[in-house]
Amino acid sequence: MSLTRKHLLATALCGALTLTGLTACSTSSNPPTTADAKLASFLPERYADGISIASGIYPPMTTRDETGNFGGFDYDLGQALGERLGTKFTFATQDFTSIIPSLQAGKHDIIMFGMNDTAERQKALDFVDYFHAGLAIVVKKGNPQGINGLLDLCGQTVAVAKGTTQAQFIRDQADDCAKAGADPIVPLELPTEGEALLAVRSGQAVADVLDAAPAVHATETSGNGKLFEIISDPHNPKGFGAVPTGIGVLKANADLTKALQKALQSLIDDGSYQELLDKHHLSKYAVETAQLNGGA
Repeated sequence: MSLTRKHLLATALCGALTLTGLTACSTSSNPPTTADAKLASFLPERYADGISIASGIYPPMTTRDETGNFGGFDYDLGQALGERLGTKFTFATQDFTSIIPSLQAGKHDIIMFGMNDTAERQKALDFVDYFHAGLAIVVKKGNPQGINGLLDLCGQTVAVAKGTTQAQFIRDQADDCAKAGADPIVPLELPTEGEALLAVRSGQAVADVLDAAPAVHATETSGNGKLFEIISDPHNPKGFGAVPTGIGVLKANADLTKALQKALQSLIDDGSYQELLDKHHLSKYAVETAQLNGGA
């Protein structure tokens, strides 16, 4: 079954926004009627009325407009998976730090929040991997400093958002810089990603290092795409230090994991998955198969 443009563009009625509560949203008030019967047979009966997704606003993976409607690649993929399995996928937002405990407490069924599939997280979750990306280098439009790769950042000030892994990543390049006869990269840690990009625009930093997917979003939307660009490195087409991103499921729910894996593989096989990647300009970060726990 192909995913039609009508399905891709379907919008939702969302619950009212509150300052402290979670906001849920789905594309339909009833389970989809376009399920693949064979795939739907793998869905555990306890999810027939819907699957609750713990997520958060992480453009372009998950977005929400001023009316409360969700969008983004994760959201669209969730709706496509729900259609295949014959159930609703309802998204709710919460803080990233509490997202695994929310599954353990039974508040949600799965995680779709741009979460990297790592060996440490696999102690609590199984992952159905659907995305593969690393870090990207973002510079001013036109690349006035002539940055072509990581070594060109040696001895330079590079902006990063505080509390992310990017600062440690660029510090870890110190040995490679030394081998090249250059000083280490100097991280400029700022409170938010927006401030890191502003530092690049104002000349306080030559580049910003951030996750590849939000880097795509930032370069396309900031100043209508006229302010920044991503440095393409042919040796690292998916970004630096690329790792899989997966749908997180509690290990006790292995039957649900199996259903999700089969549904994702179906979307990959018929091209619907690629359609969604193309829609969000994320094609280079595709996976070839719906692998289980590929980040180990």
